[in-house]
Amino acid sequence: MTTEPVLSVRDLSVSFHSDTRTVHAVDRVSYDLHASEVLALVGESGCGKSVTSMAVMGLLPPTARITGSVRLGGQELAGADDRTYGRIRGKDMAMIFQEPMTSLNPVLTIGRQIGEVLRRHQGLSRKEARARAVELLDVVGIPAPAQRVDEYPHQLSGGMRQRVMIAIAVACDPAVLIADEPTTALDVTVQAGILEVLQSLRERLGTAIVLITHDLGVVADIADRVLVMYAGRPVEQAPVDDLFAAPRHPYTRGLLDAVLRPGAPKERLPEIPGLVPSLDSQPDACTFAPRCARADDACAASRPGLAAVADAAAHHVACRHPHTLQEAAS
Repeated sequence: MTTEPVLSVRDLSVSFHSDTRTVHAVDRVSYDLHASEVLALVGESGCGKSVTSMAVMGLLPPTARITGSVRLGGQELAGADDRTYGRIRGKDMAMIFQEPMTSLNPVLTIGRQIGEVLRRHQGLSRKEARARAVELLDVVGIPAPAQRVDEYPHQLSGGMRQRVMIAIAVACDPAVLIADEPTTALDVTVQAGILEVLQSLRERLGTAIVLITHDLGVVADIADRVLVMYAGRPVEQAPVDDLFAAPRHPYTRGLLDAVLRPGAPKERLPEIPGLVPSLDSQPDACTFAPRCARADDACAASRPGLAAVADAAAHHVACRHPHTLQEAAS
């Protein structure tokens, strides 16, 4: 990419403090996101994907301590107050939350919830906002939008509610859209429709998308680049084709090996032994070492940083003993 990124995150760290402990949920995450690009954040539950995006959106509670840099279109957001974020959220940057039924207001109509962001950021009248809400429902593929606009969330199916969330998020044509598990618990047909809507947004509007997901099939379908996170830390980042063809980090290799493939023998899928560690403390070492067959004393001596692999400049891995190209492709 030669153009300036619309979103640039540098050394973002997030910790939560209480009277008894400190949880280091995110530890020095960096990435750039360009217009019309989809960056997928992947990893097991508890690896810091959603917290990273909540920090970017300014949605974490006061108990969170955030360090690093978040620049949206050149504007620094790290440390910004609620008023600054209030002008940006929904207008320049928006988020599709994981569970629409808990994110939508059950006592307000769909049209009123979509219209709220339009009236706030574009100054539309109530009548104009309702008309635009109907148009947005049609854009995201909801049938009979003129009828649905006056209905309540409980009257819609799960797939329709997710589309409503997308309509709210894209109402003001934001430059950056963060989608947190947008296809969770949806059947394959509805999932395909949601992905088609996201693809259309980036093609028509140039929207840059951060996609948080556990579904590596979705990543293969829609993402341009992938950032793999483990225990709050970035462990591998690469173009999607390179990562799937030749994963270099043992953790990434384990995730891909656990994906069910059509035509594969009917046997138990490989598992990554052990569990994601507690984030109470982040050692100056490889956090994946206790689960890694390649680990040795060097892995426990210091933390490996992301570095370009010798035969692929766009492919970065944080590992003392990364897979070689031959091993990764085998």
